[in-house]
Amino acid sequence: MKPFREMTKAELLEQKDELERAFGVVKEKKLSLDMSRGKPSVAQLEMGMGLMDALNSSSSMKTATGTDTRNYGLVDGIPEAKQLMADMIQTKPENVIVCGNASLPIMFDMVSRSMTHGVVGATPWCKLEKVKFLCPAPGYDRHFAITQYFGIEMITIPMTPQGPDMALVEELVSKDAAVKGIWCVPKYSNPQGYTYSDETVRRFAALKPAAEDFRIFWDNAYAVHDLYEDRADHLLDILSECEKAGNPDMVYEFVSTSKVSFAGSGIAAVASSRANLEWIKKSMSVQTIGYDKINQLRHVAYFKDIQGIRAQMMRHANILRPKFEAVLRVLEDELGGLGIGEWTKPNGGYFISFDAMEGCAKEIVAKCKEAGVVLTGAGATFPYGKDPKDSNIRIAPSFPTPEEMAQATDLFVLCVKLVSVNKLLESM
Repeated sequence: MKPFREMTKAELLEQKDELERAFGVVKEKKLSLDMSRGKPSVAQLEMGMGLMDALNSSSSMKTATGTDTRNYGLVDGIPEAKQLMADMIQTKPENVIVCGNASLPIMFDMVSRSMTHGVVGATPWCKLEKVKFLCPAPGYDRHFAITQYFGIEMITIPMTPQGPDMALVEELVSKDAAVKGIWCVPKYSNPQGYTYSDETVRRFAALKPAAEDFRIFWDNAYAVHDLYEDRADHLLDILSECEKAGNPDMVYEFVSTSKVSFAGSGIAAVASSRANLEWIKKSMSVQTIGYDKINQLRHVAYFKDIQGIRAQMMRHANILRPKFEAVLRVLEDELGGLGIGEWTKPNGGYFISFDAMEGCAKEIVAKCKEAGVVLTGAGATFPYGKDPKDSNIRIAPSFPTPEEMAQATDLFVLCVKLVSVNKLLESM
């Protein structure tokens, strides 16, 4: 089939009739599928059930250093868990605080304490006339929700396959003291699946902020989430690169096992410099007596070490890989060469990013919903939920079964074609 833009009006009208008939047939099937979030599938969750047997009433509840995990103490995490989380992001255990069940609350807390008490002695953000955050986009909607909740002005930074537009980042960070942070998903970014290049990481580490309290929020959510063992993306360690560049305090790195063990019932950590960790612990000493050390011990008992995590993640990949490949195959077979969409082909993570013709994303998502498939809302991958081109759609292949995934993708490409045809006819 020739590109849609090269079709005559008569040819487009013929396509429209065929597509509307096909859409009506799908609607009659009354599908009910949810692809709105990157949730692990039931099969993935079942694979981790051994975690529930890692500890029992006969187990020793003490850490290797003798601390009883059933009691108070070790507010920054048990040593074994600190080592495990450090190994996930290639840093040192002394750089790590192990917290609760997921990384999102840690990120929220970091912004919150910065607002109320300032960053390591700096003026609290709530006392400043203006606070700004840089937001690489398309990006993670929950990041943007945090900064919007606190009334922080968000500035969109375009993404490239190498990471954020670093020339723009460098300019804004160096010239505007109101810029206090930047959100980053550096490996298999949400939603595009890009991994920051070595040059990008080093440019981040070498930033010269106008604000002494500027921080990089480095959400390494997909650190071990490779789909292919033989072509996994490599990400430089930002903490060591910041140390080399003379900026040891400039980054907070976040990691969790939310998509390694159980979603929302894992363990999570923040890694940073000694000065930053002492500031965090000062707040934590008021906030909590300590996080769930028994859950930390359970994870260590089950995974044992980083090799155990990597082995588990390859089992996850065996479930996820066919779903990603099936989606990409349908996109290529049905939309390749038509000039009405482009998409990423990630080596890991949880998402595929699709860019429709400008002005079509909302209508495509609405059409899919009309026929029973729920996608992430169009615009969600941009600050304030506003995609200036109305083109980006996040595809989350993880949760549906392979059969459901095939149905959902077939419907998706049908909706892309139908909305695109209508858009082209409107412009004639």
